Amino acid sequence: MQQFIEFVQGNLILALVWAGLVVALIMSVIKQKTAPYKIVTPSDATVLVNRQNGVFVDVRTRDEYRAGHIAGAVHVLAKEIKANNAAEIEKHKSDPIILVCKSGQTAIESANALAKAGFENVNVLKDGLISWNEANLPLIRNKKKK
Repeated sequence: MQQFIEFVQGNLILALVWAGLVVALIMSVIKQKTAPYKIVTPSDATVLVNRQNGVFVDVRTRDEYRAGHIAGAVHVLAKEIKANNAAEIEKHKSDPIILVCKSGQTAIESANALAKAGFENVNVLKDGLISWNEANLPLIRNKKKK
């Protein structure tokens, strides 16, 4: 114990950085456990859709959605969810909702908004379409009009 105290006294900045990282890690875990949504992998998401009538909700822009989206995904812009104008998914309040964005970050804000709006089972696709593509799962691509 004496060596530990000497180390901390001799390397105060390093010890503070280490303590800060530990606190940040603990806070991150607590935030994830208490969040009103769950982070799901692509395989978990397909199970939710196939066995529990889950619905993919794509919150990317219209152009990104047209470039490629998950089959059966409902397209609702993130700003519409924040403004509580998501009438397309209102009938799915009790079904699992899997929010999809490009990288998994934008969908978190939408997940919080849906949970506040009363949706019971809100999920976010981990790493968004990046993880979907890495799992070699199919996308529907709209053909360009000539």
